Order: sequence, then structure tokens, then C-alpha cells
Amino acid sequence: MLFYSFFKTQVGQQVTVELKNDLAIKGTLESVDQFLNFKLKDIEVVDPERYPHMMSVKNCFIRGSVVRYVQLSPPTVDTALLQDAARREAQSTQQMQQAKPSAAPA
Repeated sequence: MLFYSFFKTQVGQQVTVELKNDLAIKGTLESVDQFLNFKLKDIEVVDPERYPHMMSVKNCFIRGSVVRYVQLSPPTVDTALLQDAARREAQSTQQMQQAKPSAAPA
């Protein structure tokens, strides 16, 4: 849930999404869902000579399972907020694990 919440804060920002097939697409993040599927608008391909068939595409939907990397511009990332959210999620996970009753040895 942490990454989903984080990417929701990046809607409207420029991102570059690199896919597992080495295609890199730069565009404006329009939406993201809980499966980390991305919807980009006003896209351009980073290497148009290698992917000329993508030149006419202006909007795209990218399935989360084919994403290798997402590059963000540094000024749009609030690292303190991200670190705090990661710390809170780790603490809640740890508390949930401690609260589970352990199985009695047989």
C-alpha cells in the first residue's frame, strides 16, 4: 500500500517508466491503481529510433507487472514524508506479527 499511496501523490507529475522489454516512456502520470498500473498522457518514447511505431501514441496504460523502473524528478519527491511512511508501515507490520498468537509446540 505504501507505493500505491506514494504514486497517488505523484499524479500530474512527469515520470519516466522503463518496461521489462527495455522500452522507456516519458509522460505525465494521469492515474495509478492498487496493482501499480499506470496511465500516462502526453507520452514520448525515450528512444524513438528503436521504437518508431510508438511515435503516434499520445496516451497509454501500462500494466504494473511489466514495469521495471519508475523515474521521478527529485523536486517532486518528499523524502522525509516517504521515510516516515515507510517507518510507520514497518512498525505496524511488526506489531501485527507480535500480536498473532504463536502455535503451541506439539
